[in-house]
Amino acid sequence: MTPLAPHLSAYLNERLPHERQASPHTRSAYAHGFKLLVNFASQRLKVEPCALELEQLDAPLILDFLEYLETERKNSPSSRNARLAAIKSFFRFVQYRVASTLEQVQRILAIPVKKTDTKLIAYLDVAEMKAVLDVPDPKTRDGIRDRAMLRLGFDLGLRVSEIVGLRLSDVTLDPKPVVIVLGKGRRQRAMPLTTEAAKALRAWLAVRGEASVPELFLNARGQHMTRWGFAYVLRKHVAMAAQAAPSVATKHVSPHVLRHTCAMVALQATKDIRKVSLWLGHASVRTTEMYTRTDPSEKLDLIERLTPMPLRRGRFRPPDKLLALLKEASRYGESIVPAASTGATP
Repeated sequence: MTPLAPHLSAYLNERLPHERQASPHTRSAYAHGFKLLVNFASQRLKVEPCALELEQLDAPLILDFLEYLETERKNSPSSRNARLAAIKSFFRFVQYRVASTLEQVQRILAIPVKKTDTKLIAYLDVAEMKAVLDVPDPKTRDGIRDRAMLRLGFDLGLRVSEIVGLRLSDVTLDPKPVVIVLGKGRRQRAMPLTTEAAKALRAWLAVRGEASVPELFLNARGQHMTRWGFAYVLRKHVAMAAQAAPSVATKHVSPHVLRHTCAMVALQATKDIRKVSLWLGHASVRTTEMYTRTDPSEKLDLIERLTPMPLRRGRFRPPDKLLALLKEASRYGESIVPAASTGATP
């Protein structure tokens, strides 16, 4: 039997950060998923988590764990699939370290993902986004910081991890304002700043001051802004923006909605999905196709370009009421004629 702990530790501390160059967020998400799995297996098998063995995590137990996520923890199918992806990634790593687990690993890798509904993305219209950007107070340090964060998130279509991960060394304001963004897959892209974004960023750099961390945006304690800190800031400003744009209150505005909003504005302006894909830093244009399903203007343009087939002209004339009454009465009379011919009493 093979202890689980050493292999799981090597996967999280060596495989993900060094060999796969996974982001801290990915490592954190995977670690949380394995924490749930280890706790589930420990309670199911009645053993301490540190005493779990690799062979005990077989396909039936993994299937029971996935069922537990959906039924008891009320996770969505997409969350269930994400946990399964982490488990499969770990066992692909294990099969090269423990040859005796090859059959066990193949059975786990054969577990299918669950189909999910493809929903339309959520985004803000221009008026709603403007209301959110106008909320931060430019007369306060936090307001200047928040305006710069929100402006960069919207103008550049950044993921929340990309916003909070920006460093001072990634920003160049002269001769042309440019930000170097480190996206998914450790892929870098150079993003030019709009006039408003550059202005907001210069204002923040003027009041940022010295800090012990290299990140661009800081929290109230002088440490780097976290994902959850940014989400809190956004929720606070969205609640206040609802006063100017009441429709905002009916929407769930997460940090990723800023990215979706940028993509929709870019698609409506350029009508070119390839440019939108390049701007967002997608590895494939297929990922960007979800925005074309949400944008009705593309479909309206198609409808306008189609040549409608001519149909035969005519006007509907309602039947004469008297003739309709007589026709209905004649049908009733036909139904009683056979009974009268047999000599039955009408």
